[in-house]
Amino acid sequence: MWKAYYSVSSIEEALALLQRHQSAARIVAGGTDLIIEMERELHPRLQYLVDITRVPGLDQIRLEDGEIALGPLVTHNHVVGSDLIRRRATPLAQASWEVGAPQIRNRATVAGNLITASPANDTITPLIALDAEITLASAAGERRLKLADFYTGFRQTALRSNELLRSIHIPALQASQRGIFLKLGLRRAQAISVVDAAIVLAFDADRRVEAARIALGSVAATIVRAPAAEAALLGQPLTAETVANAAALAADSVNPIDDVRGSADYRLEMVKVLVARALRQLAADTQADGLPAEPPMLWGKNRALVQAGLPRQITHHPDTAIVSRVNGVEVRAAGGQQKSLLHWLRDEVKLPGTKEGCAEGECGACTVFLDDVAVMACMVHAPRAHGAEIVTVEGLSEAERLHPIQQAFIDEAAVQCGYCTPGFLMAGAKLLEEFDQPDSEQIKYSISGNLCRCTGYYKIVEAFHNASKIKAASDTG
Repeated sequence: MWKAYYSVSSIEEALALLQRHQSAARIVAGGTDLIIEMERELHPRLQYLVDITRVPGLDQIRLEDGEIALGPLVTHNHVVGSDLIRRRATPLAQASWEVGAPQIRNRATVAGNLITASPANDTITPLIALDAEITLASAAGERRLKLADFYTGFRQTALRSNELLRSIHIPALQASQRGIFLKLGLRRAQAISVVDAAIVLAFDADRRVEAARIALGSVAATIVRAPAAEAALLGQPLTAETVANAAALAADSVNPIDDVRGSADYRLEMVKVLVARALRQLAADTQADGLPAEPPMLWGKNRALVQAGLPRQITHHPDTAIVSRVNGVEVRAAGGQQKSLLHWLRDEVKLPGTKEGCAEGECGACTVFLDDVAVMACMVHAPRAHGAEIVTVEGLSEAERLHPIQQAFIDEAAVQCGYCTPGFLMAGAKLLEEFDQPDSEQIKYSISGNLCRCTGYYKIVEAFHNASKIKAASDTG
């Protein structure tokens, strides 16, 4: 699949490698899209991967001079967990919450979502509505441009072969501004947008609109604005008539795509529905409704932040040994460099508990803890295991005593075929680290990335509730 996998310890190392290898190299930050595309042989000329996931300081969210800056390792869960973004860039927090499931949000980065450039990618729409800019870096220096100017066509960007996305810059919402993101998908979680919309409005002292930005996703080759609808809102209060007129104008401004997720006619109607719904929520100042106050992250005690990078740049070749700690035991495997972490664990480490159900992050059966963070093992390149701490389902129990979630699954008969069970157990174990007594919604959110084809989830949810009781009894006993 590739000739060399570089684990770098600084941005400078990464930029030097991009300069050397140009279009034959790609950055790995989350890598959740890249690894699947590589397995489908969509990048035949890609020979070098540059992993920046252990470079310190790239996962920070900062407010400087009224501008929020996100580093290239900021994940969707980092955004969801940021009080600053929830308050001052609300649409981005809402869009990040809609991305995948906890295990994916722990790995997938906002920068990667922007670079993949699909018009259905959730975070692009709110960032364009927020008038975001990005900084692109190369060995020769940096350049900054509007995010809207970054996209040149369907899945096409202005990113040069020797550049990486260094930071994202968002003008923080002011007291007079409100913003919202809404999405229509075909299911509650793990859904690609059929249509999505982000709106940012500024109001004057009389609660009339004095500035408006409306962005629409998954309706064209790139994210589009609705200028006629924006103009119609200016100087107007958000009355029912104003809202209906703006929604109709927004629908008139697009010539939507027609695909397997929805027809063009359906998308036209849904643009109208989403824009009207968003404007009504902005009028009622309820735009933050639906974003959980305490969502389960499954990200461990360090909140999925980079703790310690590798001491120096490490180059992995197909025959380089991967040295890791798996379930508390040091493992050295000479093969498997070009596999996913899932297949490396099963084939090289001989731990078959981690299952492959879909190989594209849809089912959660391959959930493991990578440096204390729950991730989908099928979406991680095997060399990332080098120097890492990994826990699989085989490592949940301690001193021949089952983990509370394992015992609860037995007590509640929450298993039928059992194929999905390892993923549910891993999600449950990490959930119980975050919440002693998770409520039903938190339980459901925590397993939104795990699919079961047998039980209908009722017994599984009961087992999660029971596990919290077993853990409480164990902690007090």
